[in-house]
Order: sequence, then C-alpha cells, then structure tokens
Amino acid sequence: ATGARSTDEEVLEKLAEDYPLPARILEHRGLSKLKGTYTDKLAQLAHPRTGRVHTHYAQAVAVTGRLSSNDPNLQNIPIRTPEGRRVREAFVAPAGHVIASADYSQIELRIMAHISGDEALLRAFHEGIDVHRATAAEVFGVDAAQVSSEQRRYAKVINFGLIYGMSAFGLAKALAIDNTAAKNYITRYFERFAGVKQYMDDTRAQAKARGYVETVFGRRLYLPEINSPNGPRRGGAERAAINAPMQGTAADLIKLSMVAVQKALDEQQRGTRMVMQVHDELVFEVPETEVDWIKTEIPRLMAGVAELKVPLLAEVGVGPNWDKAH
Repeated sequence: ATGARSTDEEVLEKLAEDYPLPARILEHRGLSKLKGTYTDKLAQLAHPRTGRVHTHYAQAVAVTGRLSSNDPNLQNIPIRTPEGRRVREAFVAPAGHVIASADYSQIELRIMAHISGDEALLRAFHEGIDVHRATAAEVFGVDAAQVSSEQRRYAKVINFGLIYGMSAFGLAKALAIDNTAAKNYITRYFERFAGVKQYMDDTRAQAKARGYVETVFGRRLYLPEINSPNGPRRGGAERAAINAPMQGTAADLIKLSMVAVQKALDEQQRGTRMVMQVHDELVFEVPETEVDWIKTEIPRLMAGVAELKVPLLAEVGVGPNWDKAH
C-alpha cells in the first residue's frame, strides 16, 4: 500500500501463485515456527516430576470468553498440514490407555441457525442434511443430489466466511474468483437465507446502540470501537459484533460441557481424565476398559448441556495419540 517492499504472508502467497521461491519461503517459515514453538520446546517443557507437558489456561484473555492456552499454546498447532499433525502425534496415551477427542460438530453454524431463526438453516439441521451441500443447492440453484464437490467447497467457505463477517472482496480472495462473482454469491445467499441477513443487520444496529452484544446465555461482549470514527476499526468491531455471539456461545457451551463431563466422571468414579481443551474440543486420557462408555456417554453429556432450536451434536474419536483420535 505504501509502495515499500514487503515479504509478509499475504504478499508472498500472491507471488507464490506465479513463482516457486515465495512458496518455499512460506514453507520454511511454517516449519521454523513449528520447530521453534513445538518440536524444540515441548520436551523441555515437560514437568520434572510428572514427565508431562502442562499448558496454562487463561479464563479472561480472549474477548469471546474462550479459554486461551500458553506455555505451550496447544490451541495453535496447525492440523491442516502433515507436519502439524506429526506434532499432535507426540501427545500419546500411557500403557493401558487411549486418547479420546470429543468435539461439537459445526457448532457455530448451529448457533447461527438458533440465533437467526432462519428457516432454511433450521430445516437443514433438523433433517440431518449436510448443511454445506444444502447451502450449495440454494446458492447455485441446483438439486442437493446434483451438488459437485467444488460447489460444496464454495458453500463451505461462504457459510463460515459470512459468520466471520467476510466481505465480497474477502470471499473473492478466498475462492480465487472475481469480485462480481463473489458479490453475486453473497446476494444469492442472503436471498435464500433471509433470516441470517436479518440477524446480521439487527445485531449491527443493536451493537451500535448498546455498545455490546450477548451470547445465547446472556454473557455480554463489549465492543468499544463499534462507533469509532476510524473506518477500519469500526468495520472490525462490526464483524466482531456478528461473530462474537456465536464464538461466545460456543465458548459457553464447551465450558458447560467440561462441568457436566467432570461431574459424571467424579460421580461414577471413572478412570478417564479430561486433559485438554482446544476451542470446541475436549481431549481425554481413557483406560481401555472405558472406551465404550466414553464413546456413548460423552456425546450424550455434551449434547445435553443446553437446548437450542437445533440439536447439538458431539462426536468422539479414539486413538493411541492425539492425531489418531481427532
């Protein structure tokens, strides 16, 4: 923007489309970060008495109310790269145990359906339809059975992008299409999911009037920049106003789940231990004799912590390490 040379991630990603060297630099940066943050440090952070790595959770750092993790940050290990997943393989279960990972399925989209009351979204979740396929069918005007994998991928980006307040420019960049096509997709989405559009408009207006938004459970999230004269800051606060009730409600739900699950573990005197929380995921160390119990009981407990307009769905994976369990 200033005319100065730049090697930041955004610039290099653009250059990498045409030249091999920027792609190698980006790859090197990613590997350096993994090495410096995790592979070099994890073993050094093991507690001398327990031989385990103990992260530090902060309750009141993230604006949305999520727990934040540091020393080491276990919530930032990339899972989309083979190297990131290799780091997750380092988190192993002791003899006679397995690692179990339980997480909410499409939780923020389910919360969006609940908060907005949009009929098409509610119907998709109640009928157990693949919500990205349902969105693609609406946006591209085809039958759900005819949706291609590419159209479903586009719909997934649109679904999650709009939750985070993505603009037409942002969507165009994410899908590598021109701005006009992106604008048309957004227009068509809001025509088909009018409840979502209404929710976004109402939420922006309420946030400007009150200076805060609320989660489903009534926890307030304050937005000091919502009426800022500075355009980018105000725009950021408006995007946060739309997303914060969903991320905040997801944070509330996972904490309610932690309480409910721990209560059941204590009451039934189980050997299973909750060892980690990563956003919408709970990680457990489970005796092999309790695997069947955890596969049925944990999803039931997590789904039962609140009653929304759509069913909550939690899924459990089990394996010898964290990567195989996820």
